[in-house]
Amino acid sequence: MDNNGAAKRIVLVSNRLPFTVEESSGTVAFKESAGGVATGLQALLQPSKLPDIGQAEYLWIGWPGDAVSPKLRGYVKAEAQARFHAYPVFLSPDLVEAFYAGFCNKTIWPLFHYFPLYARYEPEFWEHYRRVNQAFCDAALEVLKPGDLLWIHDYHLMLLPELIRAQMPPLSIGFFLHIPFPHYEVFRLLPAPWRREILTGLLGADVIGFHTFDYAQYFLRCVLRVLGHEHQMGKLLVQDRTVKAGTFPMGVPFDKFSAAAASAGVAGERATLQQTLAGSRVILSIDRQDYSKGILHRLLGFETLLELYPAWRGRVTLLMVVVPSRIGIEDYERMKKEIEERVGQINGRFGSVGWTPILYQYRAQSFDALVALYALADVALITPLRDGMNLIAKEYVACRRDQTGVLVLSEMAGAARELGEAILINPNNRQEIAQALLEALEMPEEEQRRRMEIMQSRLQRYDLARWAADFLSELQAARPNRDRVFAKLLGDTERKALIEAYRNSRARLLLLDYDGTLVSLTPEPKSAKPGPALLDVLLRLGATKENRLVIVSGRDRATLQRWFGALPIGLVAEHGAWVRSRTACWRASQSAGADWKSKLLPILQLYSDRLPGAFVEEKELSLVWHYRRADAEQGMVMARELTDDLLNFTGNIDVQVVQGSKTVEVRNSGISKANAVRQLSVDRPSDFVLAIGDDLDDEELFAMLPKDAWSIRVGIARTLARFNLREPREVESLLGQLAELEPVA
Repeated sequence: MDNNGAAKRIVLVSNRLPFTVEESSGTVAFKESAGGVATGLQALLQPSKLPDIGQAEYLWIGWPGDAVSPKLRGYVKAEAQARFHAYPVFLSPDLVEAFYAGFCNKTIWPLFHYFPLYARYEPEFWEHYRRVNQAFCDAALEVLKPGDLLWIHDYHLMLLPELIRAQMPPLSIGFFLHIPFPHYEVFRLLPAPWRREILTGLLGADVIGFHTFDYAQYFLRCVLRVLGHEHQMGKLLVQDRTVKAGTFPMGVPFDKFSAAAASAGVAGERATLQQTLAGSRVILSIDRQDYSKGILHRLLGFETLLELYPAWRGRVTLLMVVVPSRIGIEDYERMKKEIEERVGQINGRFGSVGWTPILYQYRAQSFDALVALYALADVALITPLRDGMNLIAKEYVACRRDQTGVLVLSEMAGAARELGEAILINPNNRQEIAQALLEALEMPEEEQRRRMEIMQSRLQRYDLARWAADFLSELQAARPNRDRVFAKLLGDTERKALIEAYRNSRARLLLLDYDGTLVSLTPEPKSAKPGPALLDVLLRLGATKENRLVIVSGRDRATLQRWFGALPIGLVAEHGAWVRSRTACWRASQSAGADWKSKLLPILQLYSDRLPGAFVEEKELSLVWHYRRADAEQGMVMARELTDDLLNFTGNIDVQVVQGSKTVEVRNSGISKANAVRQLSVDRPSDFVLAIGDDLDDEELFAMLPKDAWSIRVGIARTLARFNLREPREVESLLGQLAELEPVA
């Protein structure tokens, strides 16, 4: 229930619905979808299986399959909502072809699974991908309501979170990626505009889920290096929101599989299989037809077992089930042919009249038949070359009611992180697969049960419902966190109160940071010169006799003098090292030399040489190492190294080392904006104080201000300031409103 007592609603969005609509002779039939994310999620939507988030309704948005003629779409939509709580997204066949068979399966799928040679970068594919994501957005907006929990699934819809966020900013949006997220060196193979748009699309979500810690870290690195957003403990600050990238390993409905293994229907299927395989140990291989699954590799591993250990010939059978997938795509058709040729070669080489080494099936399995295979097999051989999770491994473990059986699992599968008691192998090494199969076939039952018991206990605790509950709980928590952020934004009411307080005061102190506050941060500091509109606002505010306006900046005094020296305002340079009142000359805020600069400058220059794009800015009483133009990830690492080196080197020197926004600065101890402002303001009390800044140096200034001061932090961040504004444009707008209250000079 929400705060108003209304039932929550979970809105799932995936490429496919859990059913497919087939039209024939003017009538339609609804058939259950085979496999995929939709089938895996369907178990969540039974009333008894809903995650523990209180009373909840659900709605499922997705593509219903084959094209439905326009005259029947109304009927299909009504039936889908009434019978399945579903809302179909209708797409034309041509659009689906370029989207699904094109960008999804010829670009994203091979690239994210580390098969870059299979990836194609066709602009037409990308445009259709964008069009389909927009079509899903349009459909979702027809049914979404404020307060819904929107959960978007998988790589087909990576642009959708931001598309919906743009239309419904307060909505709680989650996204889960069911395939691996690749390392930056692979992800960057996408054309630059595409990779930026994909990451921006994903960052429209409040919570982004991955199966493993590695995938989440790869995503965060890509965000840093492509978009420049740093993270803190998996949390990213994006505009006015916090986005969390987390790890949520998907489970299976453990109890459903375990109970099915003891059912009468499964017992009959199993008895039939046992008659066929009497006297033979069974190794089960079952997977969708896909080059990422390593099916040929397991065939080679089994062949090597028979080569190296001839005693097992006639005593073991590989039961290989390949489920048709992506029929018509050339890479898959070629792989199917290679699999069948290899099966024939192995059977011809090692088989005999009474024994066929490999029993091969190319078809989908019913649920009972699938569970019977799991319950029968002595060994499950699962060797993906790269897999987001691989639920087959977990389903096999769930079906082993007597806790016998051995799982041989590729270390490249996400499931390997949870199933460490399996025999983990590198699927690229056929000898390693053969050795693992031998170990599995010879493993004592006591050891089998020990391993299986541990894995079953783990999977039973973290099953499919627990996975969904954890994700949705995280998504629900994002809303109050976002509300707390929005609560500090300077809204219309607070803005009016500030303006009224300014109007009614007679002695005002205005303290303004420059970079990141009055102007946006730029890669090159010299390019952030104030424009005419800003200078006019500062002139009008500074010329008012009731005002003392001070720009409190980290800039050197020569630059501040050149830009603002003609204005009737005070200036603070180098974070407080130099001060200039409106009517006086520059003076040092404290008597301190800078002899240390000649000793530290070579260290900063060395780090600049090591990092392309970094440079050193030398000021009168400070040194600054900038890395805003450098590679973001490498810059962060080297900034930490530089800071450590400087701290060690300056232990007996009276200086401070400060990390700023893409900077590392060294300056004399005791220098701060707060101390400089104290020197400028002691001679005259103020009945109105406005302080605006954007970084950690400004926090010390906020801390010294009286409680009734109007303190504002630019950017959404934790702050001692009373309020936040999003960006410098909003600061200039606020100051412009204050300036309009003053007569034109």
